[in-house]
Amino acid sequence: MKSSIQNHPSLREVFISFLRLGLTAFGGPAMIAYIKEMAVDRYNWLDGETFKDGVVLCQSIPGATAMQTAAYVGMKARGVPGALVSFIGFALPAFAFMLVLSSLYVTYHLFPWVVSLFSGLQVLVCAVVANAAWSFGKSTLKHYEDIAFAITAAILFWVRVSPFLIISFAALAGILFPRKTAGVNLFQPEDSLNRSYVNQFIVFLLLATAVLFALHFIDKGLYDLAALMIRIDLFAFGGGFASVPLMLHEVVDIKGWMDNQTFMDGIVLGQVTPGPIVITSTFVGYLTHRFAGAFVATAGIFAPSLLMVIVFTPIMDKLKCSTSFLKATKGILASFVGLLLYVTLKFSWSVHWDIIKTLIGLAVLVAMIKKVDLLYVVLASSALSVILF
Repeated sequence: MKSSIQNHPSLREVFISFLRLGLTAFGGPAMIAYIKEMAVDRYNWLDGETFKDGVVLCQSIPGATAMQTAAYVGMKARGVPGALVSFIGFALPAFAFMLVLSSLYVTYHLFPWVVSLFSGLQVLVCAVVANAAWSFGKSTLKHYEDIAFAITAAILFWVRVSPFLIISFAALAGILFPRKTAGVNLFQPEDSLNRSYVNQFIVFLLLATAVLFALHFIDKGLYDLAALMIRIDLFAFGGGFASVPLMLHEVVDIKGWMDNQTFMDGIVLGQVTPGPIVITSTFVGYLTHRFAGAFVATAGIFAPSLLMVIVFTPIMDKLKCSTSFLKATKGILASFVGLLLYVTLKFSWSVHWDIIKTLIGLAVLVAMIKKVDLLYVVLASSALSVILF
């Protein structure tokens, strides 16, 4: 079988390349096109067909799709160490920016002009989440059973059923519900895996487990934060936006670590920083446990995504042919449309609407639908918020 690696970059080259890309990683999943341009077209680290398989994989497993695509490219280029350095390099700018902004938020968020800024930007959050619900719905709800899954999920979320139970039931319903899906009934792992790959993965997994175990005895609060973020990422099918309803439910409704408005402010900061929206975890961690919390929460929300890419990349060909896996994924993605719809309503009720905010919200929503660059939308909304509010 011909190798998909055309050039063999060093780990340093992989890290620096993704670090540079991470500095301008606005737009979430839109960054996948820029990753392809860099890794396939410019550096020729892997071919286009292999990259396309990676995108399919990253869209099918939970986690932030763009982050996982970066890890996939790194793994194809340099194995498990390559996945690790590409993942860290791509995430590092977002973490650094969010850490600084979280610190400034704690100090200045009660200043009048800051209050005005966030008051207006909460409208932006409502529009962004509404657009996510619309985009997910348009691409996911293809049949009447998908619509039924979405509506049922929204109702269950409304009555405060655990999102993790909703997702589990949606996956089971997707498997059991009769529908035609191309593929085989079961998938099996590759007959043989590279021994070096297996050893690297085992070392990485044991190290991560040991750190989590030690954290339980060092600081129970940090352990609870890490465990929560890990659980959120493990169920965040559908990309970074899928983590929003899960994080909202756990951080605001269950744990009570912050109120709904503060959580919305964290999402606003996540939109003005490069990287996926799950970087809001850094904000949550900082507000609850300062720097240690920011680091632990960020590591917790990203580690499962990285591990799943490492686990599933070698069995990608078999995974694509699994009828059960494809059906479960369809059920889960349909349930997330309902969850995003609920979050849109919940966020909307936190905003004190007037005619100006309504017009701004509609303008932002239209801009999102028309694919206007999110950075420009955020900057324009910020300026209007300070001026008008």
